[in-house]
Amino acid sequence: MYTPNGSTPRQKTPGFVWLTLILVFGLLLGACAAPAAAPAAAAPTAAPAAEAAAPAATEVPAAEAAAPAEEVSREDTLIYAKDATDLISLDPAVAYEFSGIQMVGSVYETLVSFEPGQPGVKPLLAESWEIAETADGSTITFKLNPAATFASGNPVTAQDVVFSWARAIDVNKSPIFLFTDISGLTKESFSATDASTFQVNLPPTVSPQVFLSIISFSLASVVEQAVVEANMGDDLGSAWMNDNSAGSGPYVLNAWERSVSITLDANPTYWGGAPAIKRVIFQNIPELANLQAAIETGDADIVEGLGPEQSSTLEGNPDIVLTLATDTLLAYVGMNSTKAPLDNPDVREAIRYAINYDEIALLLQGNGKIVQEILPEGFLGFTGNNPFSQDIAKAKELLAKAGVAEGTEIDFLVPTGLAPAGLEWGVLGAKIQADLDLIGLKANIQQLDTSELLNIYRAQGGELTLMNWGPDYPDPDGNATPFANWDATSLAWRNDWNDAKAIELTKQAAQAATAEERIALYAELVDYVQHNGPYAMLYQPVNTFALRSNITGFLFDSSDTPKITFANIGKK
Repeated sequence: MYTPNGSTPRQKTPGFVWLTLILVFGLLLGACAAPAAAPAAAAPTAAPAAEAAAPAATEVPAAEAAAPAEEVSREDTLIYAKDATDLISLDPAVAYEFSGIQMVGSVYETLVSFEPGQPGVKPLLAESWEIAETADGSTITFKLNPAATFASGNPVTAQDVVFSWARAIDVNKSPIFLFTDISGLTKESFSATDASTFQVNLPPTVSPQVFLSIISFSLASVVEQAVVEANMGDDLGSAWMNDNSAGSGPYVLNAWERSVSITLDANPTYWGGAPAIKRVIFQNIPELANLQAAIETGDADIVEGLGPEQSSTLEGNPDIVLTLATDTLLAYVGMNSTKAPLDNPDVREAIRYAINYDEIALLLQGNGKIVQEILPEGFLGFTGNNPFSQDIAKAKELLAKAGVAEGTEIDFLVPTGLAPAGLEWGVLGAKIQADLDLIGLKANIQQLDTSELLNIYRAQGGELTLMNWGPDYPDPDGNATPFANWDATSLAWRNDWNDAKAIELTKQAAQAATAEERIALYAELVDYVQHNGPYAMLYQPVNTFALRSNITGFLFDSSDTPKITFANIGKK
């Protein structure tokens, strides 16, 4: 995708039983508690962004950063539809949800990225880099591609990179642990030695190769300093960036109509060549039936996340192509380990034994497989060990040992819309609710929009929480640290599980010198989290896409940011 000389950026190679279950679980869901009000998540205090870096040499009016609006024909427009209720922000320093990351990755670029099926990172904004060991760790020196420009026409400079990363640290939102906790960065860790040279100093506990994978993620996107500084307020420009853009990518933000759609327009001066598709409309359609209708009528060109029933109906339609893609997502139930009765490890183990995984597999209908560990299949260290099957007697025995009375109530946060593999979150939540009822636990479902649920979950406000997770970078540490290291303020933190052994194993596995050592350490970590951690891991999905037959160049890449590169898509 990204050649060493940077000349071609962003180019990629192109039932009756289950129905009865759905009806039963749907009836159960109808009796669930009404949604509770979401507590406000505390906003971190941010330092003034002006302290992050000196002003850019060239000041640019903000209006120049966006392409002028123009009439675009339907033929030149790509309408991409999916459940996008998780969308919270379009600021690269804030976005940490699948839909937001996809949009950010279409507008902004990072120093490095990935090429499908190829090991290691490839150049993007950086055309080359050198790694040098030092007495205090290591130093990576990046040389920027001199051809790289922002949508304003101004060159991408090393000072823009400094400003972007320093601003992300100051904004201090959900993805920042990738910089501060995993990479050990402070604002003093990186600098611009000249306009085209950017340097990063890493502590000895951080692998340079892991770090290169980390900075392929959208958090490390480069924004144009002059444009963002001209529009910063108390929120360091985050609100402005939800309706404007300041990137170097193939598209610019035209409009975000909240809960409805995002419109991107092609960047006509894109340094990698203007995209074939002049406009992309990213449409929020959370209902499976409506997704099917949109692709059948041609109201959408591509839809994502179809269920088995919709896929079966669409098979054989000459105007539609169905495409399957194995994802690295994992669906799971999080359990807050400081809230009774979930603070007792025996209760968490009982919940894992209460779940009927065979029935979940029936609901998936081949669109996913049961995975009961924190690493997805396809990652180094994946064991394939599924130690749990439904055992009601054992689960009740564990609850009795923990002194938990029958009928104990637990709040259960469940998203609205579609879970991975095209299964309704509500159906999956009701299925788990029914399983817990068999062992005497009453799970009170509170179904919320994903964005609202995440605000509660990220403030440690959940008890049981049904959610999914995808790694931020294609290394086992991209899952191990969030799931097992409380200090990373990610998933272990959200479930308030601060376990010294899990934290130490995570660090050892990330820093091990050989693949063999890492595999052995991850096997130990996986087993420990399976039986001690705050999760009931459920399944890894297969994602189903439907494309109109005239679409070309579509590719889903689970390791890249974004997973779908709109600039590669065309129509015939």
